[in-house]
Formats: sequence, C-alpha cells, structure tokens
Amino acid sequence: MRTVEEQLERVLAEVRQRPGVAVPLDEARGLTLHADAHAATAVPPFDNSAMDGFAARAADVADAAVEHPVTLRVVADIPAGSGLDPAIGPGEAARIMTGAPVPAAADAVIPFEDTAGGLADSLDTAVVLRPPKTPGAHIRRAAGDVAVGANVLAAGMLLGPRQLAALASAGISHVTVAPRPRVAIVSTGTELVPAGAPLQHGQIPESNGILLAGLAAEAGADIVLRRVVDDEGDGPADAVAEARRLDADVIVFSGGVSAGAYEVVKQSMGEAMEFAKIAMQPGKPQGFGADDGMLLFGLPGNPVSAAVSFEVFVRPALLRMQGRAQIHRPRRMLPAGADWRTPPGRRQYLPAIIDRTDPAQPVVRPATAGGSGSHLSVGLGAAEAYAIVPAETEQVSVGDPIEVMEL
Repeated sequence: MRTVEEQLERVLAEVRQRPGVAVPLDEARGLTLHADAHAATAVPPFDNSAMDGFAARAADVADAAVEHPVTLRVVADIPAGSGLDPAIGPGEAARIMTGAPVPAAADAVIPFEDTAGGLADSLDTAVVLRPPKTPGAHIRRAAGDVAVGANVLAAGMLLGPRQLAALASAGISHVTVAPRPRVAIVSTGTELVPAGAPLQHGQIPESNGILLAGLAAEAGADIVLRRVVDDEGDGPADAVAEARRLDADVIVFSGGVSAGAYEVVKQSMGEAMEFAKIAMQPGKPQGFGADDGMLLFGLPGNPVSAAVSFEVFVRPALLRMQGRAQIHRPRRMLPAGADWRTPPGRRQYLPAIIDRTDPAQPVVRPATAGGSGSHLSVGLGAAEAYAIVPAETEQVSVGDPIEVMEL
C-alpha cells in the first residue's frame, strides 16, 4: 500500500494556481491574499496622542509634584481630526484628545489624571501634579506600527476581519487575491435518495453531497455542481463533461472506487484516474487524476471515509490552489482518555472528541462507541477532531500520547 505522504505528494504535484484578481476590501473577506500587500500610508500617519490630556514641553513640568505643582497656560484645544499645529511656548500647553495630532513644539502628553483639575478645569490652565516619565511620553509616533511601502500582510494569508482592518488602516483599498477554486461534487450510488424522502428497502439518504460541499466551501471553494449518479453507465464521465463546461477546477466523487462489482467511477474514469490502496483507515481505496488541469478525486463512499479522505487529500489541494501559506490544520499531542484498537499496518484517523472535564489536562476519546467504523455518519457529527494513530501502533491505552488534528 502507498503511504499517505506518497499519495498527497502526487496530488499536490498536480495543483495549478489561477492568476490573482484585484478586488475591493469589502469583497475580500474569506479570500486568500495572492500578492504581498504594502502600506499606502504610514500607521499612525502622524504623531498623535495616546491619552486625553495636555500636550506640553516635558522640560517645563519636570519638577512637578503634588507638593509643588506646575501650572501651564492652555493656549489651544485639539480634538481628534483637527488639522491644527499650534505654537507652544515655555509654560504653555494645548488640551488634546486621544488620537489628535501632537503639536510639533510639544514632546510629551500629560494625562488629565496627572493634573489637579482634570477635564473639568482644562481650558484655561493645567495644574500638573506628576511629570511625564520621559520625553515622548504618551505620544504615538508616526509610522510606529508600519511605514509607507512596508509589507502589511504576506501572500498566502487568509483574509478575515482583523486582516482586512489592518489593510484598511494602512490606506489599502484593493488587494490581489486568489480566485476561489470551482468545485463539483458527485455522489455515486443507486441506493441514494434525497434526505427526507420515503425509503424503500435497500435505499439510504444521500449525505455525502452536503458533507463534501460543506467541507469544500469551508476550504474556500465555490460549489458549481452537485449531482448523484447511479452505479451503472457513464454518469461520472458525464459529470466531468458538465463540470468542465462550468469551468470547474476540481471534481470530487464519493463512492465507486473500491473493489466491488459496481464501482462506477473506476469503470467510467479508469483512463483518467489512478486507483490505489493507501495505508490509512478509513479511506484505503483512493482515486486521483488530473484531466487538462482539472483535478479528479475519487473518495470512498462511506461517510467517515469520505470525510477523512477529504481532510487528508482534497483540502490541502484546495488550499494550495489558493496559495495558502498553511495547507494543513494545526496538530497537538493529547493523552488518550480511553482504550481502543487500531488497524494493523494502517494509519488511523479516528473521529474524536476532546474531553475538557479537567481544563488543565484535556484528553482525547473516540467520538462514538463504534470507534472508527466508516459507516458511522451520525457519530461523525459529534467529532471535533481526528485522533491520528501511527500505522505501527496496534493498541491505544489510556494515557498514551496521541496526535490530534482539531477541526
């Protein structure tokens, strides 16, 4: 059997990125930065006050104390947004609000809290009880965060609210982003009927379509097609042709890739896809190919197998397609909170929950009593992680360190 890493290497080698497109910041949330973003303005753009108080010359109040305060004459009032730059001579100050530009003649801001009258007595005089600790106190210097032309965010960054706010604060109105991958989802199986439809003997509700479409959307993709095809005929090839007309980058099949008599993806797509056994559980049978730039994934049909296979192979490809800096979920080690068996010779991806009863020492447990049964679709809904157990491990015992991928 091929290792997970060998199969993933084959997949990633076929990934192609589309050219970036420029979009306004308001349209960029959830997209991936395609090119470094450089500051159009400095942050802050000018020296400004970090406190409400008085802009003054530090030397004038260096000896101020509660026992012998220093009185300054207030010669100006500077709110945030003001364009004033008043002259400040010896013994003078300007009342200033947080964010307002600091006068060029001032080298410190004295907070209201360090004066006798505070805000209530601030337009005529400032009675200073405590001096600034150093010149420059409570002044945010221009370009203290970032200078004009400096790199604000690097290519490969997922753009969320915080990232977009950082870009806006640097005067950036448009960014170059990676287009969302266009993905087609095709479930195979004559036994599949829409969820909620009356079931005849031998039929089951179709759930992989909504599962895989949701996972692809979470990974930044646009879903351009969802179909269900029977276990006979050329349904998969027809779906590929339709996906191509829709300019899809990726098509994901579930089912029809194993060793049975009605493996329709294998039978219909055998020339375009390679089918291999991977040393993992669940998800041993995998199909993959690249047809004129479109990636073709054949995942097992059992829901847990499909979910794990997507996580291990499809999601990294979708993120690489967008140029994402990180294409794998973070992992950490946690002790096992239960005993369970593992399949010999195959790496196990066990749907798991993280028990935080003791916040200081969380533990990982199987999400269901059925363990890693690939058909346990309801148990999959309870999972918040995958416990990843090496192929050489045959038994997990309470307390064993386990690698955990949080979802």
